[in-house]
Amino acid sequence: TGEPLARAMIAALAEQDSHVVASVLSDADGNFVLEHLPAGKYPLTASKRGFRTAYYDEHEDFNSAIVTGDSQDTEHLQFQLAPAAILHGIVTGDGGDPVESASVMLFKRPDSSHPAERVTQVESAFTDDTGAYEFSNLSAGEYFVAVKGDPWFALHGRANRSPSNTSANLDVAYPITFFDSTIDQASAAPIALAEGRREEANVNLHAVPALHLTLPRSVRRGRDALRVEVNQSVFGTQIQSHGPDWLAFEQGNLEVTGVAPGHYELTHGDPPRTVELDAASDLEVDANAGTPYVSVTGTLHNTSGVSIDEDATLVLESSDATGSGSQFNSFARKGQFRFDSVLPGRWNLSVIVAGSGQDLPVIAVSKGTRAIAGNQIVVGEQPLNIAVTVSRAQTRIQGFARMNGKPAAGVMIVLVPREPAAYRALVRRDQSDSDGSFSLRDVPPGMYTVVAIQDGWKLDWRSRDVIAHYLAGGISVNVSEGPEPVVRLSQPVVAVPR
Repeated sequence: TGEPLARAMIAALAEQDSHVVASVLSDADGNFVLEHLPAGKYPLTASKRGFRTAYYDEHEDFNSAIVTGDSQDTEHLQFQLAPAAILHGIVTGDGGDPVESASVMLFKRPDSSHPAERVTQVESAFTDDTGAYEFSNLSAGEYFVAVKGDPWFALHGRANRSPSNTSANLDVAYPITFFDSTIDQASAAPIALAEGRREEANVNLHAVPALHLTLPRSVRRGRDALRVEVNQSVFGTQIQSHGPDWLAFEQGNLEVTGVAPGHYELTHGDPPRTVELDAASDLEVDANAGTPYVSVTGTLHNTSGVSIDEDATLVLESSDATGSGSQFNSFARKGQFRFDSVLPGRWNLSVIVAGSGQDLPVIAVSKGTRAIAGNQIVVGEQPLNIAVTVSRAQTRIQGFARMNGKPAAGVMIVLVPREPAAYRALVRRDQSDSDGSFSLRDVPPGMYTVVAIQDGWKLDWRSRDVIAHYLAGGISVNVSEGPEPVVRLSQPVVAVPR
């Protein structure tokens, strides 16, 4: 709002390890002074109760550090803090009784300027014994609330469904329910949170007769039963609906009990298969129903063709437009990896060195003699064997952004790979500091263009077509295979308006 904030804590952090170098409280007029700082580069943070702790000129995961030293302007900084928003509510069941231990999931709708982004889960909580939940320290935006709970009085199983059993009416379940108390995701009401607002979102769960999913006699107790899983997709995020604890063996068949009507993804069998079900009544699932998983095997090597000896974690994430948020993990030893069960579709592969957590960018995937730039894998209905080329480079590209001949602070810097297919795997971003400087880290060998965009944070940067509009004003740079740790641009990048 522009109003001064008294007694806010402002801290200057070391650039290398983010430890606090100096701190001070703002005075009654919001003024602060951090004195006697050696020449250097200092990210600033500010915090105050009731406000969201933030970095100076923060945008997403980026901020502008303040550069001190001769000829540097370190005065007249305007550090804005946004009041934190709070969302709370009560979850009740039929008759208004509180539902304890219900899982409350909070999802955020992306900014309208980022159409490629999906609604994502940002928080989760469980209701207390009064049915209450609360999410605090939220940023302004539009949110959705989904609740998954179980009636405390429910009794499941075939024996409880007999008309002669007095417990027959207790074989019930709660469908996943959205605010404002609808079970239809498309009808979920968005909750608009403004800065500093406290909004209430109560949800009422309605118990309905539970369904049973029956699998054939070929499914055995023990290990096979553990392979049966029932999931639901909530705004593209996979939520486990029923696991092994909900399984019962009845008359030689395996039953998934306590299922509310709805759309599910059932995984079963060995090797596993997945089948989508619209469950409106009891269903018997055929042993051959659904899409079989396939194996993905391969090798990891660097750009010189040398195998990666360190242990590494590999992650496959769905990149399909209608992806359900599925993710598969594997472990590579001495450059060899295997995913036993992957669904057909398009997947993005990432590689992280075990222990150090270093990300090894995937720059190409080869099937046979054909190499495709980038980190996308297309899985069909047959087992897939691939060779994955990763980069060990930790090269940094350093430069300055200028506008009208002066340092351009707070602009979005984008490193655009020359190869369009590799864009999502190799794109890098940064934010320029108070002197216009920036540093793009962990850049693999290749040809790139560096662009600087003023007020670019609302752009859909994940789309190369959007960023391509700014390439003409960028600076070309070539990162070689050599050991050079830093590539310095020979001229500043001119920041262009969004």
